[in-house]
Amino acid sequence: MTHIKEFFNDVKLEMRRVSWPGRKEVYGTTIVVIGAVFFFGIYLGLVDLVLKLGVTKIFHLFK
Repeated sequence: MTHIKEFFNDVKLEMRRVSWPGRKEVYGTTIVVIGAVFFFGIYLGLVDLVLKLGVTKIFHLFK
C-alpha cells in the first residue's frame, strides 16, 4: 500500500513540474491539427478515388 501512495505522490510532484501551454498556444496548435486532418483527409480521398477509377478501368479491359 505504501508503494501506491508513493507512486501517487510522485505523480503529483511531476504534475507540478509540467510546463503547461497557454490558451493561445493550445488554440494555435489545435487549428494546425484540424487543418492537417482536413488536408490529409481530402488528399487520401482523392488518391482513393483515382485508384478506384484506375482499377475499375483495368477490370473492364479484361471483361
